[in-house]
Amino acid sequence: MALALALVLIVVAALVFHYVSPWWLTPIASNWQAMDDALMLTLVITGVAFVVIHLFVAYAVVRFRHREGQRASAEHGNKKLEWWLIGGTTLGIIALLAPGLSVYAKLIDPPKDALVFEVMGQQWNWHYRLPGKDGKLGRTEVRFMTAANPFGINPEDPNGQDDLLVDGQEIHLPLNKPAKALLRAQDVLHDFYVPQFRTRMNMVPGIVTTFWFTPTQVGKFEVLCAQLCGMGHSNMRSQVVVEDETAWQVWLTKQPTFGGGTPAGVGGPAEPGKMGRLLAQSKGCVACHSVDGTQSVGPGWKGLFGKTETLEGGKTVAVDEAYLKEAIATPQASLVKGFPPVMPPSQLSDAELAALIDYIKTIR
Repeated sequence: MALALALVLIVVAALVFHYVSPWWLTPIASNWQAMDDALMLTLVITGVAFVVIHLFVAYAVVRFRHREGQRASAEHGNKKLEWWLIGGTTLGIIALLAPGLSVYAKLIDPPKDALVFEVMGQQWNWHYRLPGKDGKLGRTEVRFMTAANPFGINPEDPNGQDDLLVDGQEIHLPLNKPAKALLRAQDVLHDFYVPQFRTRMNMVPGIVTTFWFTPTQVGKFEVLCAQLCGMGHSNMRSQVVVEDETAWQVWLTKQPTFGGGTPAGVGGPAEPGKMGRLLAQSKGCVACHSVDGTQSVGPGWKGLFGKTETLEGGKTVAVDEAYLKEAIATPQASLVKGFPPVMPPSQLSDAELAALIDYIKTIR
């Protein structure tokens, strides 16, 4: 009886937790309500199975409990029961799989007028590219990939000269306009995931995967990597900003092109530390070192150059070029107090190391 009562209490507790739990779906911000519907159907089917199985086991424990003077008789084979089980489980599996397959078929079949943007996943940050005025993305090849060209755009391809290379970790998209994401990975498996959009897709080195969605709410939504991609996986985040068409067009004019300048043709002096900034983004440094003063996995770079840091053990050191070279090349040799020893030794050339330090100097 005690076991039967425990099984019933487990069912009751599970149902109560389900209905009062504060952990639930975020408000949807795209056209993929079908994703939520498929999930709810799965929850209902598995929930009913969970309750029925537990209550049946509790009934069997009571109904067929041990009694003095009685002995159970074995019965081998029951075709009627077997056919019922085969039919029931078959229907259950079809009900679980069919909606998901239907939704997935639509997810990878975008409208012809969808806005195209490309996402490059790299340990541990994101790069974004959009077509320029010609509406075409330039061809890419692995041999052209560098810190300044993480997509590997072919410099000889005229279609790539006006490609917009998003400056920073925010991709802006217009409200209520279908958007098709082209997904690539530069190193290991990644997964582009925006919870509010209910969409995600694996990013596999060597191939391009795609999906589409239509943003239906103005706002800023966090991008997460849904594949364990390495040490900085949890910090591989960026933002999708959804805004009206006018604001989006203004944002586009501020993005640099692969060929140089901006779509509006605005020139200006060379950006101090630009090569180092691109290097920090392409190597994933910004996943652990903030540039805006916020707390992160590693020491922030804002105002870092010239200050005094306290190391593990109580020793203090002035942050100059010599210290930064040592901290980047052999990070375990001078751990800053309060930060975990998770940074791997760098594989930067002398020129890249100098460019990165020049960039850190500019962050004031």
